[in-house]
Amino acid sequence: MMRLMKQLVLAVFLAAVPMYAAEPTTPAADAINALGIELLQTSGPPGANALLSPYSIQSALAMTYAGAEGETRSQMQRALHYPEDDAAVHRSFAALRMALEEVMRESAREVKRMQQYGATNDPIILTGANCLFGQTGYVFREPFLTLVRDDYGAPFEPLDFARNPAGATKHINDWVEDQTRQRIRDLIPEGALNDLTRLVLVNAIYLKAPWAEEFRASATKSQPFHLGANNLVNVPMMTAKRTLGFARRNGHVALNIPYRGGELHFLILLPDRVDGLADLEKALTARSLADCARLNPQEVILHLPKFKLEPPVMALGRELQKLGMKSAFDQPRGSANFDRIAPRRPDDYLYISEVFHKTFLNLDEKGTEAAAATAVAMFAASAVMEKPKPIEVRVDRPFLFAIQHRASGACLFLGHLRDPR
Repeated sequence: MMRLMKQLVLAVFLAAVPMYAAEPTTPAADAINALGIELLQTSGPPGANALLSPYSIQSALAMTYAGAEGETRSQMQRALHYPEDDAAVHRSFAALRMALEEVMRESAREVKRMQQYGATNDPIILTGANCLFGQTGYVFREPFLTLVRDDYGAPFEPLDFARNPAGATKHINDWVEDQTRQRIRDLIPEGALNDLTRLVLVNAIYLKAPWAEEFRASATKSQPFHLGANNLVNVPMMTAKRTLGFARRNGHVALNIPYRGGELHFLILLPDRVDGLADLEKALTARSLADCARLNPQEVILHLPKFKLEPPVMALGRELQKLGMKSAFDQPRGSANFDRIAPRRPDDYLYISEVFHKTFLNLDEKGTEAAAATAVAMFAASAVMEKPKPIEVRVDRPFLFAIQHRASGACLFLGHLRDPR
């Protein structure tokens, strides 16, 4: 009897391990998706294509949050959708960062295994990098530097903003360009940094992901796309018959196209109405977005436009202040409190001057290439069933899309396409 009891206890313990291991990414994923939805709705010109990386934005801001105190911390915690437990925030982002690194490692292992059978598949390339560029000689607190190094993999690099802000700007932009395979250039605009700059926190992410099954280039044909109710244009439309994650919901359909390995996918949320994109975005929540990570398989005949997006640099400071992050930007003056980053003195304290963000995405028959970078600049202030028939999905009207990590539901990229041209 005692032997049986030990076996039962062991079985329960082993069954609990995967749930415990997977849970820590949830706070980060929820925060990433929630902020991404809000910024998608408020940033960028109305009626235009939009693309941002909620993962990149949140990674840079989470590092900044690690240095916040008092009301500055409270406002950031609410605006960025973080739980009250600061340690849980940083553990969750660390767990998600490691999970994404494992996606690339597993893809490389799979390619190596397939080479034994003569296959020549390309692996997923997914790289993310964080870095802190701080003023030479400025006193930064060691616990802060240790936290961002350990949880975010962010080393500290000294630069002399005071004497050479232009040179420091070029150095940071070159670093971003290198991390994103030259896809993100000139993230920080000329003149944005000056002799009062004390710290720039940067995240860069690059993704090159081949489809699990490529679209045949010969099947790509010119087909109509609805820009509006009475406005049709012809665009190159890829066509394929696939088994894809699919769900029909209230007013729209959700569709997942897997990348090689199945841990990342391209999510499409297609409104039923040609003019239904705005209503779809208003109804979207972080949880409903995460739920799209696991859709039931369905045979689909898909028509999907090729497209390329490369929006200009976005300055997100105004939008973040509208979401409640006023104190971090020193509004009202003297209220910014980043004492965990550097000692606050009456005549010298840190505040966020601006948050710069830039993205790139190219989608074609082979897969998707995407990149993004975010910089937070801180200044010193004085059962058996009959097989169903394939469903035909024509992505021929404005739609919402995301590149999503299946296990966590976090959106690495999020946007909407109104015009594929």
